Amino acid sequence: MKDCRQFYIDGKWVAPAAASDFSVTNPATEETIATISLGGIADVNKAVAAAKRAFPSFSETKLEDRVALLRKIIEVYQSRIEEMAETISWEMGAPMSLTRAAQAPVGLAHLNEAVRILSYFKFEEMHGSTMMRKEPVGVCGFITPWNWPMNQIVCKVAPAIATGCTVILKPSELAPLSAYLFAQILDEAGVPAGVFNMVNGDGPTVGAAIASHPDIDMVSFTGSARAGVAVAQAAAPTVKRVTQELGGKSANIILDDADLEKAVKQGVQSCFRNTGQSCDAPTRMLVPKAKMPAAIVAARQAAEATKAGNPLADGTHIGPLAGKAQFAKVERLINKGLEEGATLVAGGLGKPDGVTKGYFVQPTVFADVRNDMTIAREEIFGPVLCMIPYDDEEHAIAIANDTPYGLSGYVTSGDMDHARRVAKRIRAGNVHINGARSAFYGCFGGYKQSGNGREWGEAGLEEFLELKAIFGYEPPQKS
Repeated sequence: MKDCRQFYIDGKWVAPAAASDFSVTNPATEETIATISLGGIADVNKAVAAAKRAFPSFSETKLEDRVALLRKIIEVYQSRIEEMAETISWEMGAPMSLTRAAQAPVGLAHLNEAVRILSYFKFEEMHGSTMMRKEPVGVCGFITPWNWPMNQIVCKVAPAIATGCTVILKPSELAPLSAYLFAQILDEAGVPAGVFNMVNGDGPTVGAAIASHPDIDMVSFTGSARAGVAVAQAAAPTVKRVTQELGGKSANIILDDADLEKAVKQGVQSCFRNTGQSCDAPTRMLVPKAKMPAAIVAARQAAEATKAGNPLADGTHIGPLAGKAQFAKVERLINKGLEEGATLVAGGLGKPDGVTKGYFVQPTVFADVRNDMTIAREEIFGPVLCMIPYDDEEHAIAIANDTPYGLSGYVTSGDMDHARRVAKRIRAGNVHINGARSAFYGCFGGYKQSGNGREWGEAGLEEFLELKAIFGYEPPQKS
């Protein structure tokens, strides 16, 4: 069992101000695998003070020095990437096939993207006699989730370092071990003292202290819409910048001219990836009403082919949900779907056959779902797919947009121009055509209650900059 009770503050591993042990559980075995400390306000104050001291000098570092630092972080991260993949699998249950292919490498992708952007990005530009200057926003507080831990940490930390900001990170207490390893990587890479700080803790204590702290200039939060509202309310009195990536209930529109069987099976697999614990998962599959019987057959086949198993085992399967509370939530919502009259196509309540330990659920598909049902409105965050029939294209677009969320959308068609026209009408921050994967040079973020601001790529880097106009920077030319 690992002892990870120290915090990383001002370039050193330090004990918490007050002991408050918290057990980290492997969701596949329900066994304790590590102990962390839950921090308090005193720990946050110490970390913020360190970041504030470091900011004046780090914000003035040369561009080439920040690039060199990022490249050193990349080098150290690469040397420990297998350890990162294993750590993520232990703490949140993702299969090793996924952590090796995506969960761990995504951290490298964001670091490399930051270096790429710095190769051309202009922090200063002249407009007439006025200098338009982009400066680091300041001390940044990050509150990150457990479902894609390195993605959500590094897509914040990389642009922060690239722009000259300093950081206080609170990772999820449910999956903090990858963040602990990331702090070790930054320490080994020689990140200057105070530039990166990490304090473990829960949302109501450490998260709230970060959001409300007067010396934090920006807070970036990823998590549920409910928690996002609390963060925004805590941040409001200090009028700090707030960026949020919140929940989703993404629609997957399968158009009438799509290869139905292929589109349905790909949609099921995409929904179930990471055990359905992705905020941009295509959890609402919209199918032409006349083609629904054939779509149900294809969805059932795809769901029954999806097996849940040991995350450390080889093969393509899904793992457990990340914890006991998540398991209870998913089971409650599956039961709600049954109560409200949806047709169970595959899966259902209870663990898969033969499973007695771990927070495993059955890959589940519901048909005959109405868009006003609870399972079509709430983010389930598990391997649960809702199949919704539509009458025509206008009806499909209306259903897709009839949601409080707007993170992602999916369109499948045999005609690219047709898919593009529909994609432009979906009210979401990201739309995927014909199963296209996300690109890190693009951007990620949502409309409506899916949040505000953007992460990834150049748009994500811009969030960490203040824009200053210096008038009269160059005197008028004499005639």
